[in-house]
Amino acid sequence: MDAGQSLYVGPLAAKVVGICAGEAHTLALTAEGEVYSWGRGTFGRLGTGKEEDETRPVRVSFVSGKKGQGCSNKPPRIVAVAAGAYHSLALEVISHVTIHSVSCFLDIYMDGQLGVDSENSLVPIFLDEFLDLVSPRSLENQSDSQGKAQLKIVSIMADGMMSFAIDNIGGLWMWGNCPQLSKDGDEPFSLVSIPNPRPVWFLHGRCVVKVECGNEHVVVLASPGETVYGGDLVCYAWGNNNHGQLGLGDNESRSYPEIVKSFDVDSPWSIYEIACGSFHTTVLTRRKLHSPEKDAQELRRMRLEDRASVCWTFGLGDNGQLGHGKATSSSFPEPVYGLPEDVLLKSVDCGLFHTCVASEAGEVWVWGMEKGLGLCPEATFSGEDPGDALIPLKVICNENIDSNFAAPVQVACGAAHTVVAAHDGYRMWAWGRGHSGVLGNGSTANSLVPCTVMWPPLQMDFERKEVLDRKERAKPSESEKIADAKKGASTLEDIQDLNTKIASMERYINVLHTYILGERFEDLGLPLGPENSVADVHKAWWKMLDSADDGKLNQMKRFYQSMLSAVEEKIMKRKVQEMVRECLSSLPADMKTS
Repeated sequence: MDAGQSLYVGPLAAKVVGICAGEAHTLALTAEGEVYSWGRGTFGRLGTGKEEDETRPVRVSFVSGKKGQGCSNKPPRIVAVAAGAYHSLALEVISHVTIHSVSCFLDIYMDGQLGVDSENSLVPIFLDEFLDLVSPRSLENQSDSQGKAQLKIVSIMADGMMSFAIDNIGGLWMWGNCPQLSKDGDEPFSLVSIPNPRPVWFLHGRCVVKVECGNEHVVVLASPGETVYGGDLVCYAWGNNNHGQLGLGDNESRSYPEIVKSFDVDSPWSIYEIACGSFHTTVLTRRKLHSPEKDAQELRRMRLEDRASVCWTFGLGDNGQLGHGKATSSSFPEPVYGLPEDVLLKSVDCGLFHTCVASEAGEVWVWGMEKGLGLCPEATFSGEDPGDALIPLKVICNENIDSNFAAPVQVACGAAHTVVAAHDGYRMWAWGRGHSGVLGNGSTANSLVPCTVMWPPLQMDFERKEVLDRKERAKPSESEKIADAKKGASTLEDIQDLNTKIASMERYINVLHTYILGERFEDLGLPLGPENSVADVHKAWWKMLDSADDGKLNQMKRFYQSMLSAVEEKIMKRKVQEMVRECLSSLPADMKTS
């Protein structure tokens, strides 16, 4: 079977559209906007209302937790999730047109990553600050009415003890334990606790499209200038640079965002994905369509001219997490040559000391600590074999003949575990250290190879069965169907009886008309039937009088002279009224009121 073909289909409630991993916990987002979590539960990072570990996915409830004033009682629809080391974030869609705000936060508050002035939270809480989010420019000039237009959060990100959000005009907001930003480049590096979301002023005017962070450094993809929106993106970095994780060619920390020269506007590479480990960074690029000849020469020199995409790494490399074939650090971006040339890389993530990438075809590679957390079953851990993978190792999916995962594939790395979502999001695998049940397979044992995450949860199956049972119970029983049929038959009999009585009234009118004029009423060509009313007959009577010739009128005159016209008229009216009352009394109750 082709790697790009889905091997499994099912309900949207079981389709995973996003995964992320913290230090020892994992989050999964479904197509119906529900969040599931598993792994270590300390500090409430799972959002389950308790601190116990979960060895298999459990659903996070967003209605029973603490809420700010802007949160409704209606269960929110989540559209994005993010996991820090000890905390989690979720983004709620308020309307179907725009994403309104970061709505739910879980976990620990020690460094402000919850974004609220409160204690640790075991359940999701709502971040009210983003309900009144306005352009950072309005914070400078309160008279700028246009700048006060309400903004929407469209993306969230978390790692380490930091949290980030991107608004709909490309503004970046951050909170938690973050690198100190300063215009004075001579100030030493430091971290500062930011309890509430704060805009990153140094990137104001640029359009930020993606942000990633490690323990103490931040990397951003954004437009290159104040007035440029769209086009090629450039890479900005700041924070701790003691291992070269900023990719600036040195080990000096930065207190403000600086462009990574290897990926500036003049670079032949177009960046489309970034990821950060604790002290290293990974970038995925593809070649720009129109590159000058000097760029082509540089590509040939670096042996990159035939690659569909290139994976670059820089920073700490002691455990081989850079994939350069050696256990050394690098302050300058270098390509990972161990990956095949013809693959198009799609997804990337970094753990504490390992890296994982996936291709469009469903191929997955890992490298770094303990064979990329394959836990190196054959390693000797000697001086020549420390047990780490210095070059990419392909991860084998034992369920497929071609060893690839069924595309599309998304990868997520925790501190010491890796999770893969594939098969159109209906299947997940995990491997690495299994402490606290972080692999989601119901066990706390380590796994040397990909093991299947227990997905979908049994709870989901039970709930789906309950919904089907309710639908089945809502269907009418055979006895109810028979009763409805009898009721319909009874109504039909009532209508037929009414038609019979109306026909009798028509015959009575004909008798009266023939007795008086010597001519049947129906012979006049007037349509008689249940749809005709007494008023229609009365109009027809006067119409007949208007059209009668002198002979007819004289005949009527002689007739009425032989009897008291008033008495005869009274008798006829009474009989007609009696017939009408009898017809009305035989009608069903619902027909009388209609």
